[in-house]
Amino acid sequence: MNEETTRPPPPSTAEPAPAPRARPTIRKPTTSVLPHQTPRLRDHYLVGKKLGQGQFGTTYLCTHKASNNLYACKSIPKRKLLCKEDYEDVYREIQIMHHLSGQPNVVQIKDTYEDPMFVHLVMELCEGGELFDRIVERGQYSEKEAANLIKNIIGVVEYCHSLGVMHRDLKPENFLFDKPGDDAKLKTTDFGLSVFYKPGQYFYDVVGSPYYVAPEVLLKYYGPQADVWSAGVILYILLSGVPPFWAETESGIFRQILQGKLDLESDPWPNISESAKDLIRKMLDRDPKQRITAHEVLCNPWIVDDRAAPDKPLDSAVLSRLKQFSAMNKLKKMALHVIAERLSEEEIGGLKELFKMIDTDNSGTITFEELKHGLKRVGSQMTEAEIKALMDAADIDNSGTIDYGEFLAATLHLNKMEREDNLVAAFSYFDKDGSGYITIDELQQACKDFGLGDVHLDETIKEIDLDNFG
Repeated sequence: MNEETTRPPPPSTAEPAPAPRARPTIRKPTTSVLPHQTPRLRDHYLVGKKLGQGQFGTTYLCTHKASNNLYACKSIPKRKLLCKEDYEDVYREIQIMHHLSGQPNVVQIKDTYEDPMFVHLVMELCEGGELFDRIVERGQYSEKEAANLIKNIIGVVEYCHSLGVMHRDLKPENFLFDKPGDDAKLKTTDFGLSVFYKPGQYFYDVVGSPYYVAPEVLLKYYGPQADVWSAGVILYILLSGVPPFWAETESGIFRQILQGKLDLESDPWPNISESAKDLIRKMLDRDPKQRITAHEVLCNPWIVDDRAAPDKPLDSAVLSRLKQFSAMNKLKKMALHVIAERLSEEEIGGLKELFKMIDTDNSGTITFEELKHGLKRVGSQMTEAEIKALMDAADIDNSGTIDYGEFLAATLHLNKMEREDNLVAAFSYFDKDGSGYITIDELQQACKDFGLGDVHLDETIKEIDLDNFG
């Protein structure tokens, strides 16, 4: 799992499978995503400045020529779609957005276009900024406002679940305000990892974003309750400024999610209402069967009763922690993008082929024995102890096997991400004047290049800048 989101790996058939994975039936060649031809995007829209960069596509501002209305256009390069499943994933994202249209807190899809190079999703434009940025900008907010935000977020979750859709990637960056000003609506975006599901159906692919992923997802046996956990993590951060389960490394975060204690005692929790803490405990129950449902969250007194959530401003330390957490995430995201851009499709495709080659029984997971024989076949000189260490590092959920997501994360980190030349390339990208130092101005410029707008980096720089040279 990388800093942002992870694409679904092939499902594991090593566990008992109560039901197959949900995929719409798509009968079409894998050179096109849409089942029909479309006009050209540029015949109908003027494409403007870059608004943001996601893992699979870039979002641009665009103007509808006939009406002059502004929209956001997410363009996904087809060279990044490496197999039939990738094409199906994009088509499913489009289907799900149409399926959910009409919910006031979901970004509306307007048009889809496809040409030989790209798939374009034209959507409602949200100009009010990301959830955390908006809170930090305002300078103060209260439990009551947090309750209202969670009501909107969990309202979308309930709507999705009532229509048989699991979002699977709920995180603050995927919630935007539609416009500046106090009457702005909160909108949910990015259904790229969402799936259709049937009651009682379970999923096995590890997807999501590190801080927000539910324990049962890491254990590869989960249903829609995983979305409620992610919303619970967002609520915890809204009230404290930090995630409930935290560590320096991804595998450390996952260990905390699986085993760590939920802290509702240290600052600022003594100043938070009992009813808010009670709701968090219910949303972050590690047992998905005991966990509160989206509908039950909406009926909770802290959400429903006007007097339950206090209206007094939260401690200013919560805001400064939130500001730091948000800025640090953006910094990591940019660095990973610079590195990921240096990985060619051939390299990623090669890793996919390597996984298939090592997975001799086609189970979708690799055992220690398969890894040992596979590495020997490609001429690796690694000792058995080194292979065991590699296996343990990659096997995040301690299942004794590695699935495709774990394999990709481990091999990228081993071969590429931490290789000196990639880190140098990432550093050079930010160090625009080649001085050998990165200044706040250079980082602010990088944020603009990535379509992130103004990011509050001063506190983050202070934390990393140990010699205080700025």
